[in-house]
Amino acid sequence: MRIGEIAALVGLTTRAIRHYHHVGLLPEPVRLPNGYRTYTVRDAVLLARVRRLTELGLGLDEVRDVLADDAGRDLAEVLEELDADLARQEADIRERRRRLAALRAAPPGATEPVSPALADLFAKAPATGSPSAALDRELLTLLDTAGEGGADVYAALGPIAADPAVLALYERLDELADAPPDDPRIPGLADALVAAVPDAVFDAIPEAGGTGAVAPAVVEALLAEYAPAQAEVVRRVMEAFVQRGRR
Repeated sequence: MRIGEIAALVGLTTRAIRHYHHVGLLPEPVRLPNGYRTYTVRDAVLLARVRRLTELGLGLDEVRDVLADDAGRDLAEVLEELDADLARQEADIRERRRRLAALRAAPPGATEPVSPALADLFAKAPATGSPSAALDRELLTLLDTAGEGGADVYAALGPIAADPAVLALYERLDELADAPPDDPRIPGLADALVAAVPDAVFDAIPEAGGTGAVAPAVVEALLAEYAPAQAEVVRRVMEAFVQRGRR
């Protein structure tokens, strides 16, 4: 194969291949009498390996170390690993398309890149201009993105999302935006919020008592999103959830 042919085969540019030769990442191939480089299947496999590794974020020095470890391996083994890499990429693309399909099917305005299960939960919630409800939605989106949510948990939260009484609780929390941290409404609202969460939610969380292991810095960052009185309500709710999850 000529350099243009192998470049097209492995999805690289001829400039990139020449650079790999220049830095010693790819050995110079045999040249024909006319001076043209000629590449083999082994060269194509090596270049495909380089491309996969750089796509994973490895620097060229790190790639060189990996290739050195590959030097004694059979071609069939390297090809099998490349095929496994492609399979993982295909699975990732399928998952992205699944999420995209859920977003396209969601009602207008529901544009968060969330899992289908969370998108379904959001679809059940009534429209509201409550800042507290919006913040709760953002936090759920963050947990979902970090992989900390779960379809069972979202399903258990479904009845809460559709309950108008819960929206009234959000509005009560909104009313504390300018209140001091010792406002007399705080204990009652915290108790009401805790009572609104059914046991099914805790049953859906594996080892729910693990919520007590949340890093203090994360808790502080969360509370900082709220006004002082609101933060006190949320702090009490979190503490009650930890105790409830340990039962």
